[in-house]
Amino acid sequence: MTNTETASMKAVESPELAVAASNENVVDISAAHRDSNLDEILDGLDRELVGLKPVKAYIRQIASLLLVARLREKVGLATERPTLHMCFTGRPGTGKTTVAMRMAKILQHLGYLRRGHLVVATRDDLVGQYVGHTAPKTKEILKKAMGGVLFIDEAYYLYRPENERDYGQEAIEMLLQVMENQREDLVVVLAGYQERMNTFFQFNPGFRSRIAHHISFPNYTLEELTAIAELMLQQQNYVFDDEARRAFGEYLELRRKQPHFANARSVRNAIDRIKLRQANRLVAEGGCVAKEELLRITASDILQSRVFKGGLEMELGDADACNESDERRGGT
Repeated sequence: MTNTETASMKAVESPELAVAASNENVVDISAAHRDSNLDEILDGLDRELVGLKPVKAYIRQIASLLLVARLREKVGLATERPTLHMCFTGRPGTGKTTVAMRMAKILQHLGYLRRGHLVVATRDDLVGQYVGHTAPKTKEILKKAMGGVLFIDEAYYLYRPENERDYGQEAIEMLLQVMENQREDLVVVLAGYQERMNTFFQFNPGFRSRIAHHISFPNYTLEELTAIAELMLQQQNYVFDDEARRAFGEYLELRRKQPHFANARSVRNAIDRIKLRQANRLVAEGGCVAKEELLRITASDILQSRVFKGGLEMELGDADACNESDERRGGT
């Protein structure tokens, strides 16, 4: 461990991390765990995200590793700063960004990051379109992310070997340098589809060697998607009636079989469309309505979806669909 890293870790050490000890060779792990507020953060992740048990278990393991590393330092044991760069793989809408936000807070509470914020970036934020454009764009994003977590979504789009005039390699080289030389002040999380990330690492081994944690985010089950929908509705003061709940289950069965299904993102978009239909129905009916009717979603609000007629529902936020459209148009 370098002197710079040691100084940095001590400088950002969380004041909440209190270690009770009867002497310099004894630490109270229970007290340290309690004072770190880890349970509060991790419980928040449980409340915020349905399912993802293997992901949550891995995050808890990382948190425990970091806590013990802090305690080892307290009793004078040599401790290298853990490698914290990560790779999240999975389909869109599986909670990768939310988990990254929580991870940033964990690292801040344990004193591994100064600020604990999250900066989300894509290729467009990092790579320029002409000579001399990439370096300032990448530097600006890195500057914003320092002291926190830089989340690079669909990171494989940084590398386009088929285009000799592409400037993504310049951004990659800058990222690798910062990930190595300033790892005490920045954590980088790469995200995307599993297969594409594997190919990306094959052509960019420097990234693979700098990433310690590879976390796979599974698709949600039908039951979990339904629970996500119910949670979203509750947060927005809506509710399914019994027939609507059954209709939404049928909707999900059909929607999951269509292209570009994006898990929780597709559920959110579906809820937005259902709210539009409910509002249109209430206005068309007119008259006076009880408060309960403003809350209630009916089966008719769901069954109007084109999915039930064999039509496709595209996701406005589906970056993968947009990228495929760009490629068909010859875009970058």
